[in-house]
Amino acid sequence: MTMMSDLRLRNVTERDLERCFAIEQIAYAGDEAASKEKILKRIRQYPEGFIVLENDHEVIGFINCGATDRVEMADDEFKSLVGHDPKGKKIVIMSVVVHPDYQQQGMAGRLLVHFIDAMRTLGKTDLYLMCQTELIDLYARYGFVYLTESASDHGGLSWHEMRLTLLP
Repeated sequence: MTMMSDLRLRNVTERDLERCFAIEQIAYAGDEAASKEKILKRIRQYPEGFIVLENDHEVIGFINCGATDRVEMADDEFKSLVGHDPKGKKIVIMSVVVHPDYQQQGMAGRLLVHFIDAMRTLGKTDLYLMCQTELIDLYARYGFVYLTESASDHGGLSWHEMRLTLLP
């Protein structure tokens, strides 16, 4: 078990690519995981929206996103940052992922709290995400509100859309 005091949150760098890709592949099923190319593009195009959580040895989880002024949750092109505008006020979260060795220890919550604060500091107004049914309650604990079942069938799965409005 990792002690919370041994953890650091920071923006991603290209040196994190291999570890982030490995975590994405382990934690997500099949086609649900982003390719290494998509992760690299997210690192290069929007590092301020890509937060990693690390212990003394390695990255153990991360959140990444894109920014826009027009949210279309079921748009698979956005996962490749098509339509991404760093000045956009709305954030679409693409991955919230913790390595399985560190799950069920509050790590996703730690990432979410830091990420929400970081996006508020950047002047963003809303955070959007899609999640599986079993994660709806987790996101609700951090203020996300259920919107609807998504039209997306990304990875051959069914998804739910949620939003968190960031108040000044």
